Amino acid sequence: MTFAETRSGASIVGLALLVLTANFTAQSQTEESPAAPTTGTISGRVVTDTGQPVHAATVTLRGSTPFFQPRVTTTDAEGNFQIDALSAELYGVSAFAPGYISLPRDQDSLPVYYRIGDAVDVTMVKGGVITGSVMSSAGDPVVQMAVRAILILDAGGRPSRFPQNNISRATDDRGVYRLYGLTPGTYLVSAGGRAAFGPSSGAFESDVAIYAPSSTRDTASEIVVRAGDETTGVDIRYRSEAGHVITGVVVGPIDPTGISQPNINLTQVSNGIPMGTAYSYQLPNSKGFSFYGVSDGDYDLVAQLSLGPGELLLSEPHRVTVKGADRSGIELTVKPLASIGGRLTLESSTAPECKNKRRPLFTEILVGARRSEKGVEKGQPRPFAFVAAQGSPNTSGDFLLRNLSSGQYNFGTRFFAKYWYLRSIARDAPTGRPPAVKTSPSGRTLDMARNGLSLKSGERVSGLIVTLAEGAASLRGTIKLAPGEKVPPKLYVHLVPGEKENADDVLRVFAAPVNADGTFALNNLAPGSYWALARIAGENESLLDLRVRLAEEGELRLQIRRAAEVAKTVVEFKPCQNITDYQLPITIAPR
Repeated sequence: MTFAETRSGASIVGLALLVLTANFTAQSQTEESPAAPTTGTISGRVVTDTGQPVHAATVTLRGSTPFFQPRVTTTDAEGNFQIDALSAELYGVSAFAPGYISLPRDQDSLPVYYRIGDAVDVTMVKGGVITGSVMSSAGDPVVQMAVRAILILDAGGRPSRFPQNNISRATDDRGVYRLYGLTPGTYLVSAGGRAAFGPSSGAFESDVAIYAPSSTRDTASEIVVRAGDETTGVDIRYRSEAGHVITGVVVGPIDPTGISQPNINLTQVSNGIPMGTAYSYQLPNSKGFSFYGVSDGDYDLVAQLSLGPGELLLSEPHRVTVKGADRSGIELTVKPLASIGGRLTLESSTAPECKNKRRPLFTEILVGARRSEKGVEKGQPRPFAFVAAQGSPNTSGDFLLRNLSSGQYNFGTRFFAKYWYLRSIARDAPTGRPPAVKTSPSGRTLDMARNGLSLKSGERVSGLIVTLAEGAASLRGTIKLAPGEKVPPKLYVHLVPGEKENADDVLRVFAAPVNADGTFALNNLAPGSYWALARIAGENESLLDLRVRLAEEGELRLQIRRAAEVAKTVVEFKPCQNITDYQLPITIAPR
């Protein structure tokens, strides 16, 4: 199997992109009727960035629950679509049209989910294009050669943390290629090997990839692509160089039915950036697995085995350095993945202000866990998949988060009930717990929101209790600016607990970005007293609304709290209170 090959869906990489990040928030904050519908429709429109309808675009709706069969439809001449007979749960919506792309969200941001009854607007833009030719050393066109565009930096100049499914096309009889539908960012272009979605490169499939203009990865040209722009003249002078071979064996449990066999992923890592991923299989009665056409460089090997529905085994990543020779004798041991089980509970409020407010539906709640990457040494191999999981509770409130690799995990929820808030994430405290692990005031439960959870391979953790409580408040307002003054970049509004007894409650720490017009909104707030603060985020502080509750961000929360105590701006919330037109003083804390 040549290294250049990728496969969408078969590879273990990328699965974590489908799940929530650790700090979840409610998405919809409009007033809701007391009775929640149980079936309904999601409709919408697909348009270009200039407002023109996209006719015959393929719209795919994916549910948040496991084993949901995606629903697919196409847009009409006006770009409209509608999907009926949907149950009450959360859905993701995506659209595809040849040559167009949906601009990707920030890789740290939350995915967008919709409920039945929502209207969805999908905006697409023309993708970027790279064209050029592939010629032999003698100047002859190389025909039916697979050429790939490899995304190494996003439009903001940040490297991806996950390998990408690279776009591949074959050269024509002139040796000319055209790669279209590219997401904005910085790319490398390579030729050689075999593309997953294109024809075989035949005699070239065991060669190493040659990068434009005619080089190895280290000296390859980096090409900036913008939406709708076409970059021409990215020519490659191809030189045939045989690649190296990586061989090894997967050991551990086997599928007694003989149906499932280990698949192995080989991910190239260059300057800390995961590049394309190749895959191979270890067939029954074989001596192991092999990857051909491997160039010099660093690679991470991971093996995966399925033993039935929902039961996966994974090996620890194995870093392999190829330098001028084949690598053999590699052993990958697959082990069971971990799981976390628990229950979600709902606590109603007796406050008269909260009467006749809509209760959350279990099917519209997601409980999730995501592994922390903080403290990992730079350059160390880490699995790119199975680092997060999400699940909706059943009718009894029970949930199970499966197939998690080892590591330290954060927890959170995502729900859509305006007058409810996340009160606690706890677990029964075992005897002999470490002194540094914080417990609840009663001392009988561990505060998992503050501490997180360390998982080992194959560990089956149970007893996680997630509690949502009724009585949430909301705050909407503006930053008071002087005439002619503009909102500073990366300005956030923070709330931290004002009561001393709640100072360490991470679930009562909030952050929201300030819009360009000075407005901000904070929702699902627990009743009580808070310090309010406008603060400019530091250079390394991105997406604070997602980070501020993470277990490992204790120092960040302490900095925010100290600044808020100096500002001395207090705001009080009663159960189910909505404060609007709030004016936050102009005092802005330094970074």
